[in-house]
Amino acid sequence: MAKVSTSISVDADVKAKAQELFAEFGMDLSTAINVFLKQSIYERRIPFSIGRDVPSETTLKAMDDAEKGEDLYGPFDSVAEMMEALNA
Repeated sequence: MAKVSTSISVDADVKAKAQELFAEFGMDLSTAINVFLKQSIYERRIPFSIGRDVPSETTLKAMDDAEKGEDLYGPFDSVAEMMEALNA
């Protein structure tokens, strides 16, 4: 299979860290990128999930309450006391 040279722009720190990681796997950056591209073609998608963890409404409310010092529970003197409060 014929090889072609491709130029991409990458942050210098990202490149260095990636090269170090891939070296641990016994491959250079070019090989790692080829693995990524081949797997993308095979799966017909980006071969990993891209997303961000977005807290649920309940978690967002709890975070907001904690920042305001509202609806706080504890500290508890025992596990039994904590479980009693959780089951209330």
